[in-house]
Amino acid sequence: MKEGLPGRLRAMVRLRCPRCLDGAVFESLWKMHPFCPSCRLEYEREPGYFTGAMYFSYGLGLAVCAPVGLVLMAFAGFSASQSILAIAVMVPLLIPLLFRYSRILWMHCDQLLDPR
Repeated sequence: MKEGLPGRLRAMVRLRCPRCLDGAVFESLWKMHPFCPSCRLEYEREPGYFTGAMYFSYGLGLAVCAPVGLVLMAFAGFSASQSILAIAVMVPLLIPLLFRYSRILWMHCDQLLDPR
């Protein structure tokens, strides 16, 4: 186990299990393993478990898109409508990353608050 904040952050970036920080969470782009391949932690605790990940997804999307829009308007000379259009094109490309990382953040926060 790689304890401590650096180990946990590394596990989040690498999309790893919130308990052992080693097992892969995702089997493919959209499909999660039902259990951790290393420690056998069940990833989906109950039906609807990942509903809370939507809040992380919204926050991550905002954290990425708002600065991009501001940079486009302030430094690239885009109008507000051009910036919105650029972001609207960018968001669908970000969906796989937002999906995966919002679930990982949700699982790691849940593990810290209610260890299993």
